[in-house]
Amino acid sequence: MNRRTLLRTATVLSAAGLTTGAALDAAAATGSSPRRSRGPLRVHVVLFQGVEELDLAAPYEVLSASDHFTDRDVEVSYVTLDGRRTITAAFGTTLRVDQGWAPEKADLLVVPGGGYARKEDPGVWAEIRRGALPRALAEARRPGLTIAALCTGVMLLSAAGITRGRPCTTHHRARADLEQQGGLLKNARVVDDGDLVTAGGVTSGLDLALWLVRRELGVDAALGLEAMLEYEARGTVWTSAPNS
Repeated sequence: MNRRTLLRTATVLSAAGLTTGAALDAAAATGSSPRRSRGPLRVHVVLFQGVEELDLAAPYEVLSASDHFTDRDVEVSYVTLDGRRTITAAFGTTLRVDQGWAPEKADLLVVPGGGYARKEDPGVWAEIRRGALPRALAEARRPGLTIAALCTGVMLLSAAGITRGRPCTTHHRARADLEQQGGLLKNARVVDDGDLVTAGGVTSGLDLALWLVRRELGVDAALGLEAMLEYEARGTVWTSAPNS
């Protein structure tokens, strides 16, 4: 562990009340971190033209910050279907994305929403009409990969046939469409059906990401993030897993 990493970790963990000076002293004395006992959790956040800023940023930040609260590396990347490119989000933010489509290298694929209310603008509707992203999402499914989506990003999964016959949720204005297209709508903030996890609402990226951290990295990691973010997960999580 280099000095910069040590100091950054100390600041984050101390703010959350989750570390002691002795633990950091021990790490510094050995010159390495006592963490990282398993392979990394690889997260790809999917971007497209017209994606909502809050939808893309909340999961990215929460999942990236989770690296401070777990013994497992967490690698979070923005990806696009069309390879390296610049994306313009719903409110004009431009982002340079350097990583292309590689779901075979991910453990968790997160699909934001955006633009569902504006059918002629870039966003979810445009991607559904184009067809390439829904097809790629459908083809990405494999054992070991969890596909998650939030807000109207769930409608891209619906267009891919991924939500058909499965418990799910989405933004309140798209719920009727989701149900009409075969999704088993649940009135919950987050719906966890194993390898499919969905969340409803513009701010639900926070709650989706915190739930995924809790599920993949443990309750302590989620609690640490809540303390650091000064945000408590809100709403009900519906899950198909017994005794969750």
